[in-house]
Amino acid sequence: MGRLIKNHWARLIVLAAATYQIAAAVEGFFWPKIFWDFLTKTLDPAVKPIPVLQTINLVFGLILLAWEWPLNFIAGTSIHRSLEARLAFLPLSALAAALLYQATNAAIYQVIALGVYFWAYSEGEIICAKPWTLPQRGGSKGARV
Repeated sequence: MGRLIKNHWARLIVLAAATYQIAAAVEGFFWPKIFWDFLTKTLDPAVKPIPVLQTINLVFGLILLAWEWPLNFIAGTSIHRSLEARLAFLPLSALAAALLYQATNAAIYQVIALGVYFWAYSEGEIICAKPWTLPQRGGSKGARV
């Protein structure tokens, strides 16, 4: 059995969350609703008449999808390999998703992925320049590790 590579696991969670966030943002264009409207109506202008929150969620979802898959122009760059950048961006995306009624599940998934990324970061995992590959172990020639 191999070891669990937490950044790959978190990447899969974020891909699912980003897809859900995009779908929720598109649905929010047709049925705008703030998740917290049962407490206050002061956030309603964020979703109607101008769909600001839906647009923010759509953009965040597309960024996460392009970042985690990754697209060719992002793969191998320092931003793609940075766990710290992910740890800084995911809370913002989760907050935007938590505000939109349709995207609350995406927010929960992103918070879980944030915890897994933090676990990977605390154990010293790295993200390889070539997407979906494993880091190569150092060792002497001919030695099996």
